Amino acid sequence: QVQLVESGGGLVQAGGSLRLSCAASGIIYTINTMGWYRQAPGKQRELVAQIASGGSTNYADSVKGRFTISTDNAEKMVFLQMDRLKPEDTAVYYCNAGVRSFITSASAKNYWGQGTQVTVSS
Repeated sequence: QVQLVESGGGLVQAGGSLRLSCAASGIIYTINTMGWYRQAPGKQRELVAQIASGGSTNYADSVKGRFTISTDNAEKMVFLQMDRLKPEDTAVYYCNAGVRSFITSASAKNYWGQGTQVTVSS
């Protein structure tokens, strides 16, 4: 019912920047939250940053002060500006959204994008 498509990953040197984008499409009544998670090889998927419909944000301690999450609500997009990247930021980054597809939906359903690779070289 809802598709999330990420873009913007790639290879960058330590200290560099990347900007990830994610566009939501499909049957959407409201988007409660949008966010970014990441999963490095051999590790569990972890929250990077999340933004609620009211604008409140939540960041992992490891990215505070370096990453910024933002949205374009009209376009149903979420962005992750990643500055001062470190090799330990290397992971597959996944877009996530909590979506109510209908006015009658009792609660939001969780959706995931396909992931985009971010590689930071030292």
